[in-house]
Parts: sequence; structure tokens; C-alpha cells
Amino acid sequence: MELENVNTWWNQSPEDVCRNLKTDLHRGLSSVEAEKRLQEFGPNQLPEQKRVSPFALLISQFSSFIVWTLIVAAFVAGFLGEWIDATAIGVIVILNAFLGFFQEFRAEKSLAALRKMATPFSKVIRDGELQTLPSEKIVPGDLVLIEAGDRIPADGRVIQSIELSTQEAALTGESMPIHKIASSLEKPDLAVGDKKNMGFLGTVAVSGKGYLVVTETGLQTELGKIASLLQQGKEEQTPLQIRLEELGHRLVWLCLGIVALVFALGFFRGTPLVENLLISISLAVAAIPEGLPAIVTIALSIGVRKMAKRNALVRRLPSVETLGCTTVICTDKTGTLTQNEMVVRSIWVNNSFMDVTGVGYSPEGDFEINHVKINQQDIPELIMALKIGTLCNGAELHQNHNQQKAWSIAGDPTEGALLTVAGKANLFKQDLEKENPIITEIPFDSERKRMSMTRQTPDGSVLFIKGATDIILAHSESILLNGKIEPLTPERKKSILDANAYLASQALRVLAVGYRPLPQDVKVDSSLEDKLILVGLIAMMDPPRPEVKKSIETCKKAGITPVMITGDHKETAIAVAKELKLMKEGAVALTGAELEQMDDQSLIDKVRNIAIYARTSAAHKLRIVHAWKSLGEVVAMTGDGVNDAPAIKEADIGVAMGITGTDVTKEASDMVILDDNFASIVNAVEEGRGIYDNIIKFVNYLMSSNIAELLVIFLGMFLGFRDPLGNPFVSLSAVQLLWLNLVTDGFPAIALGLDPVDPTAMDRPPRKSSDSIFPLRFAIQLLLTGFVIAVGTLAACHFGLRQSAELAQTMAFTTLVVLEIVRVQMVRSQYHMSILSNPFIIMALASSLLLQLLVVYTPFLQTVFGTVALNLTEWGVILTVAIAVWLFSSLINLLFKKPKLQKI
Repeated sequence: MELENVNTWWNQSPEDVCRNLKTDLHRGLSSVEAEKRLQEFGPNQLPEQKRVSPFALLISQFSSFIVWTLIVAAFVAGFLGEWIDATAIGVIVILNAFLGFFQEFRAEKSLAALRKMATPFSKVIRDGELQTLPSEKIVPGDLVLIEAGDRIPADGRVIQSIELSTQEAALTGESMPIHKIASSLEKPDLAVGDKKNMGFLGTVAVSGKGYLVVTETGLQTELGKIASLLQQGKEEQTPLQIRLEELGHRLVWLCLGIVALVFALGFFRGTPLVENLLISISLAVAAIPEGLPAIVTIALSIGVRKMAKRNALVRRLPSVETLGCTTVICTDKTGTLTQNEMVVRSIWVNNSFMDVTGVGYSPEGDFEINHVKINQQDIPELIMALKIGTLCNGAELHQNHNQQKAWSIAGDPTEGALLTVAGKANLFKQDLEKENPIITEIPFDSERKRMSMTRQTPDGSVLFIKGATDIILAHSESILLNGKIEPLTPERKKSILDANAYLASQALRVLAVGYRPLPQDVKVDSSLEDKLILVGLIAMMDPPRPEVKKSIETCKKAGITPVMITGDHKETAIAVAKELKLMKEGAVALTGAELEQMDDQSLIDKVRNIAIYARTSAAHKLRIVHAWKSLGEVVAMTGDGVNDAPAIKEADIGVAMGITGTDVTKEASDMVILDDNFASIVNAVEEGRGIYDNIIKFVNYLMSSNIAELLVIFLGMFLGFRDPLGNPFVSLSAVQLLWLNLVTDGFPAIALGLDPVDPTAMDRPPRKSSDSIFPLRFAIQLLLTGFVIAVGTLAACHFGLRQSAELAQTMAFTTLVVLEIVRVQMVRSQYHMSILSNPFIIMALASSLLLQLLVVYTPFLQTVFGTVALNLTEWGVILTVAIAVWLFSSLINLLFKKPKLQKI
């Protein structure tokens, strides 16, 4: 059967909704009809995303161009009978693959997490009877009962609300519960958070009860639309992956050029074909840093462990270095910049404003006037206002019996804030209720905008009331001032409205509180909510986290632009931003509705000047991320709600909150902040910069070493080195080159990954993602340094060549090991690192030297590597060469010293 296609259910009356959905307002669907619709619309569930198999994940580790080059080199070496070389290369490739595989084994589970948010069972009325059914069997037209604590199983139109409130922060980003109504809404275009007569899949009922008729299921729900956006997201390479891939291509062409040049040189010199080909392969092996992929993977893994200690859990390995070039952080407000806890900040009584200190739901804090602490007991009007907020309240304040003894609330966060502020004056609900038992309650209603409770007090029956200022003021005839009940004159009404406007301008949520003594045995109804005595105004907000302001200052100093994207109201967002000094001069705030009026190009043109986006949807957040990325910026997106997940997945680096974040957000992210602390994001950026510095250090180290090895072989051939018997001589064998690249190069390179972060890392602008790993200046420096090392090595080699080819190769082999040990500290000194700042460096260098001694002096290894033992004279030559190379290389470093980076 076909149902009426109505896209604006919130505009329809409950009767019209049921007529369009062909269901009964009281009896729901029949079981037969429900089964037909299940066949037509399918199960109420989100489709499982096809998972990447472990085998496919393992195969993906071989996608690097450098890795494929190594595989080809291994096959060529094996074909020519050089099995030691082929085996060594194969071990390197497999080691790198398994390192990457184990780090990325946890495949994306975004849609699986979305499915977990759906309620497994729901209370549904079918055939006029209440039944408990699996949520996946719910169909459009079903009548569902929702009670406090239930997750809503599908999108639907609320047809009856008995003080029903739902928490939709995960979907909309708005921290306050939404009070649901059954009446229709007039506006045809409304944000999700403004559809107060609709319920949404995955949101939670926090109070009351109600009935809703299901309008959409599965992928047609708001949550399903987000699932579709997640499916459309694509994985992108990080800047480092892109640069390493470019490096791989360049090295391959370099190797092909070297092989061709050397092969041609050997051909004209009359070198035998097989020997000529082996020499050419040896040079190709020397040119490629075989250990680079493995070393980069290991360094990133080390970075993951270091970041975990600073409360940042990295899910995707390459994302570690992406943080280092992040230029924009798009951050959610609720729970990220703020505490996601309502706190009373100001109280107005006796024509005076009082500030309230303290954070969270802990009843600890002071009352101040003009920053001077006061004794609240000296102000009866303040005590009365706090009592009203406590006695006209449906929430509960509890202290958890755990080690932290933290405080929490059960019920509406606004009412929890009123209980907390009363506790700061040592007024607790349990005690006050014993003295003032409840008689009756008139609940809050979004149309009435007020709530009242009648209690039996020692002075008789009293009606306590709280609500919107304009409503309470309209029903008041007196005000409590200086201990006396005074008439509400026009001047006094104006002062109350001015005070309310002042508090509202700071994006504080303002409640007026009042009371009315009642005659004995009076029938309590809403007609008694009149002739009230207004006591004061209580203003509250979801406050910023204390440490965030400093973190935002650090971001700006580091050249990172913070942008707030929230589902909350514009005024609230602006107030929080001003308190955190997030908005720069001239920056503006934009609502989702205003964003809808802009095309993509207009957004791109203006995006740098927009600091705040309010009342946004998941699609809006995607557009914002796309706009920044189109300008070449590296974007980090933080968030905790389901509505953040698509943008988090699309961003260069997605950051989820570990405590308040949904499973969906965490599984879509690249990194999870374990303590939900914005400062931890800044710490992660600092670690990311340090890790990238360390990667560049060992790329510098490896490439300068490999250039030196290449020049040692090439220059030796070019200069016509021959052994004592007159045969063409190659300075290093292929197995010696592999040993240098894997072991003596590898250990120090790994240790470089453990270097501490440069203390000035956050005092410089982020690097550009388009910057080359090898800018021209850097390449020339490496070439000159490699040339100096090669000349020193060839000098030692020439010294040994006077005696034998084996001694000459051993001298060249060992000299390179010693010079590369020297080279490690020369690289580190450019980053202001002392030799003692990293004990792992000392251990790595000692291990490299020890291993080289074993290769030189152990008979079995002498056979494998073609080495002979060295005497003291020969060691003296090597050390002399090392000192000379140190001096010349230091001069090169001085000439190519990087200019001081400017702060922005």
C-alpha cells in the first residue's frame, strides 16, 4: 500500500498524521497491516557497512611505491642468485607490512555503532494492546509508548505528551532537554532541534511519558541520513603519506637513472655483464632507504604511545603527523568547549546582582557582590529564592559513593543547577522537603512556560513557582524587597525587565522565582498561579571548561584557527566564544539557516571570517569542512554527537570525545580524546609537531647516509678504483649496504623517534601540507653532507686498498658506520637536542657500534659480510676521518641554518 508522502509532519495535527499514515490514533496498526508494511519498507535498522577483511587490510600495506620497488629489487636479486640480498629485502618489506597491519587492524565500525544506538526492544500498541517488540520490526504508522529512560526507536510525531522531555544533544548538539508537545507547529522549515513535536531515532527520553506515531524508519530517519553521509565519506591520504609517495616515485626514477648510468659506464669499461648488473643493483639498493617505510611506521607507533599518555588515543596511525600541520580546528561547543553541565552564574534579588562561583554539580562555591564574598544568610531574599528553586523542583542531586565522590543529578539539568546552587548555601532538597511536604504539583508546560508546587510549610500552604521572567512577572502583583513585600510599580517592573535583559545578553538562561501564601483547604489549580510575590531572577549556563581559554590562546599562537560549530542557539554560542576569546576582531557568527542561503563559493569566500556556526546540522558541518579544505587548509574536526560523525570522518583529522562521545563519533574518528579536555587536543597537536620533527630527523639522517653510500660506490667506480690484482673494485658489497640500511642505520633512526618534543614547537606556525619533505635548500645540504662523508669514507677505503680488497671494503664499511653515528647527533643538534636528552639514542649508537664490531671480528660473520679484522692503526685512520667529517659537516650545518621562524 502507499502512504501519504508528508515531509512536514510537525505541521500536521495528530489526527491528520494518523489519517495520512492510515493508522488509528488509539489502537495503532493491526498485526496483519504491520507485517505488510514490514515487507514494503524493510526492517527498522541501519545497514551494516561492508567491513574490510583482515586479508584485504594486510594487502593494503603493500600499496606504497617504495615497497613495490623493494619487492622488484628482491626478485631481481633472487633471479641473479643473490639470495642473502633478496632475503634481507623481503624481511624488511614483511616487517613493515605487519607493523602497519597490527596498528590498523581495528577496521571502521561507524555504521555498526549507529546500529547499536537503536533500541533493541520497544513498547508498541498494535491491535489496541501494548506489546513489547524488537525495534527492527517497527514500521511507519506504529503507535509507540515512550517513557523516561527509553531510547526512541524511530522518527515519529508526538501525539500525546505528559511532560515528555528528550535529550537530543547527540543528534543536534544542543545541551538542554527538549520538552515535547503534541500540538502542530506552523513553520514549514525547522531545524531538528526546533521540531518540538517530533521524536528521533537514538535520542533518549529523560522525563515524563508520551506516545508517538512512527513516520520514518531505518535510513529515512535523521540518524539514517547521517549514516548515509558516513557511507559517502572517503578516506584521504595524510600529508606525510603523500610526500612519502612522491619521494618513492622520485627515488625509483633516480635508481633507474643510476642503474642505467653505471651499467653504461661498466659496459664501456669492459666489465662482465653479470658483474656489471650486480654493481648496478648494489647502487640501486644504496639509493633506496629500504628501512624508511618501517622506520616511519615505527616512529608513528611510538608517537601513538606517547600521545596516549597525554589522553589522546590515535586510531589511524598516519593521523599522528597530520596534527602537526593542522591549521583549523572546528570544535563542537557542548561538552567540548563547555562542561555540558548547567551551572548558576548569577542571581538578582533586592535590585542587586550576585555572582556565584563553583563548577559542575558539586555544591561548593561562594556568593559574591562586586567580587567580594558575602554571607548568604544575611540576605533573606537570596535564601528565599534558593528555597523556591529547590522546593519547586523535580530533579535529584546525588553524591556518588566512589573514590572521587563526584556529584551528579537525576532529571532536568536546569533543575539540577538550582539544587546545586542551593547546596552552596547549605540548603538541600531532602531536608527542605521534610519541613515542607508536597501537596500538589502543576508541571512545567512549554506553552505555559512555568511550573508550580504547593507545599505545606510551617507557616501554612504556600505555592512556589518558577518560569520565564515575562510570564512570572505578568502573574505577579508584589515583589520581595529588603524583607518587605512591596507593590510592583511600573518602575520596579522596568528594573526587573532590565535585569532580565542584561542577564540574557550574556546568553544566560534566566528563570524568575516567586511564591504565594494560600488559604487553608483551597483547591489548587492553575488559577492560583496569580497574585504572585516575585522574589528574584536566577541565571545559569553551560560554562566553558576552565582550561579551554588558555588552550585557545595556545592554538592562536601556534597559527591554528579555532572555529565553533554547534547546534545550540547563536546568542549562547557568541557568549561562550567571547568568554573564551575565540572570536578575533571582525569575525562573525552564522546560523544554519543563514548558511543555507549561501552557495558553496560564497561560503568559501567568507569562511575565514566566520568564527561561529550555530543551529547547524550534519550536512552544514560537512560543507564547512569542505570549504576550509578547498582553501588548502588542514582541518581537524572535534565533536561528541552523532551529528558530528560525518564531518569528523571527512576532516583531515577527526577528533572524538572519549567520555561524552557516542560510539558512532569515536568509530568515525582518527583520534579520541580520553578526558574530553580541549587542552588534550592542543597537547596532541604539540606531540604531532614533535613526531613530524622526529620523522624529518631520521629522513634527514637516512637520506644523507644513503647519499653517502651511493657516492662511495659511484665515485669509487668513476675514479677507477682497482684492487691490488688490478681488477675493478666496488667499495661496498650489496649485503654490506643492506646491513648499513637495516641495522646500523635503523636502530639510531628508531631512537630518533623517541626524541622529546622541541620546546618551541607551539611557538611557530604550522607547516604547510604542500611543503615538500625535500625542499631545494634541504636537498643541497644533504648532498654536500653526503659528499663530505663519501670523501672521508673513500679516503679510508683507499688506505685499505693498498693491502687488499677485503680490508678496503671493511675500512669503507666501518668508516660509514662510525660516520653515521656521528651524523645522528649532528642532525639532533639542529633541533637543540643534547646527547643526554634521549637515553635511547645512546643505547642505539652503542648497539650499532657493537654489532659492527661483531661483523668485523666474528669469523662466521666475516664470511657472510666479506670483512677482515682491523688493527689499531686502521682504527686511528677511521677516527681521524670522523673528526675531519664532523668539522666540515658542522660548517655545512652553519651555512644552511634555518632562519628563525616568525610567530603569528
